[in-house]
Amino acid sequence: MRKPRDLEKDVWYAVGTEINIREPLFRLPEAKALLHRVLRETKERYGFEMRGLRLEGAWLMFYIKPDDGLQLPKIMQWMKQTFSLRFNIMVGRKGHVWGERYESEILDGEPPEWAEEADWAAIDKSANTPVAGAAAYILSWDSLRSPGMTITTRFSTKNAAKPASPPG
Repeated sequence: MRKPRDLEKDVWYAVGTEINIREPLFRLPEAKALLHRVLRETKERYGFEMRGLRLEGAWLMFYIKPDDGLQLPKIMQWMKQTFSLRFNIMVGRKGHVWGERYESEILDGEPPEWAEEADWAAIDKSANTPVAGAAAYILSWDSLRSPGMTITTRFSTKNAAKPASPPG
């Protein structure tokens, strides 16, 4: 049985989560734009402050202070599930997008000084990036599970224009 997540009100959390099999999806502008769109919708749905947003290949890391700190699991579930549904439709694939559970830690006080407020204007601009029709990307990298793995991803304008409606 897994340990219950520590949750409190009016605190900052350090949060990190990884893409399944360490696929560097956030190197792709379409995946990054989709994530930004989903983050904006998640913020509008649940309300939170965000600082230090970093996308590093297969990792998403940030500091978050939910309007209701006890809602962190709902925020993360909705964000990850919505991104997964829309991404899979966009690229015409099935299966898991995110890896294991997200990691979270309650901070003592504020996030570090370098962690600036999320630039929502830049996020909105990225979220509105048009997706090129039938663009194909070939990504190669070494993963722990499959050394020398090559992934071909195709983005379709048809699928990207009509993302899956959010669950619930």
